[in-house]
Amino acid sequence: MDFSEVELCDADKAFRDEVREFLAAVVTDDVIRRDLESGDNFDEQVHLALGSAGYLERDWRAEADGGFTAVQRRIFELEIGRAHTPWFHWPTTAMVANAVDHFGSDELKDEVLPQVLAGRYRLCLGYTEPEGGSDIATCKTRAVREADGSTWIINGSKMFTSNAHHAQYVYLITNTDPQAPKHQSLTMFLVPLDSPGVEIQPIRTVDGDRTNITFYSDVRVDDRYRIGPVNGGWGVLREALNAEHGTVERDASGLQKIAVMTEHALLLAEEVDRVASVVGDRLGDGEVAYRLGRSVARLEAALSTPEMFGRVAIAQTLRDITPDLMDILGPASALPSGRSAEYLFRLALPMGIYGGTLDVFRNMIAQHALGLGKPNYSPPR
Repeated sequence: MDFSEVELCDADKAFRDEVREFLAAVVTDDVIRRDLESGDNFDEQVHLALGSAGYLERDWRAEADGGFTAVQRRIFELEIGRAHTPWFHWPTTAMVANAVDHFGSDELKDEVLPQVLAGRYRLCLGYTEPEGGSDIATCKTRAVREADGSTWIINGSKMFTSNAHHAQYVYLITNTDPQAPKHQSLTMFLVPLDSPGVEIQPIRTVDGDRTNITFYSDVRVDDRYRIGPVNGGWGVLREALNAEHGTVERDASGLQKIAVMTEHALLLAEEVDRVASVVGDRLGDGEVAYRLGRSVARLEAALSTPEMFGRVAIAQTLRDITPDLMDILGPASALPSGRSAEYLFRLALPMGIYGGTLDVFRNMIAQHALGLGKPNYSPPR
């Protein structure tokens, strides 16, 4: 791994300053306060401002098509995180927009993509089901095609449909052939969330974030909202899943975000620094200095771990470090206060579930990276 510094040219420095100035103007203290209170990880005015300024489109497009250069993209990602921008809706929206661009009809692209890049349309994921866990291929949400072939009727439910209450469409995995093997029975749709029969109910996670359970009761969807071939949804879905898991092919520049969820690690790094400043007069105590040093070492290792390995390392480090930070600070650290160690302690649990549980990722690493066999879940003799 190359740890050398990147020297910014004058144009990149100007871009960095431009982004910082923009974010300072739109990501105000009031925006951050509302985001913490709502748990939405989204602010519509900030999102529209990013779209209006052209940042969303430049982030989504490749450099050859007018998008950011590799250096600009890295600057943009870092500044977005440092400003505590309510942002987590955009990567999901961009991921689904890629699927629409690659597999959707021209008519659907014209309807959705310009509005997405302007910030006016947001897209969410309808994968997990109440009884399905991380194996989304066990999908039971049914889509049945009407006799004329132009319309589908969808019935079912999805868990963890985060930001559905701010989105215009859900990228929905459905079962269109219950008799077929599970990976050959799936079809993807981009379902308008204002369709009759769609119901969105909030669910609060332990860290205060809002996600949703969504219900689909005789929802009629025109065939033009189908993404990819009938019963070919697994092939369509794989690209989006790879992006969510952080297993996409990386370039040789070393400038890509090292792993998914590094934004959470940056929050943890800020809190470690804050705790060190609060207990600075106790650093002469060898135990306190040792525990803080150990936390910093764990954090640096996680921040340097790439791809799905980093996904596991960041989530596990959050779980391991935050209790220690709270213990060092003492009883007062249990009081909620912004993005403190207490908040990060609560965030650590759902972070080990987002996009698949840590056990799922560890199995992926064992099988696909280390070449080990499939896990044996049969009961012991």
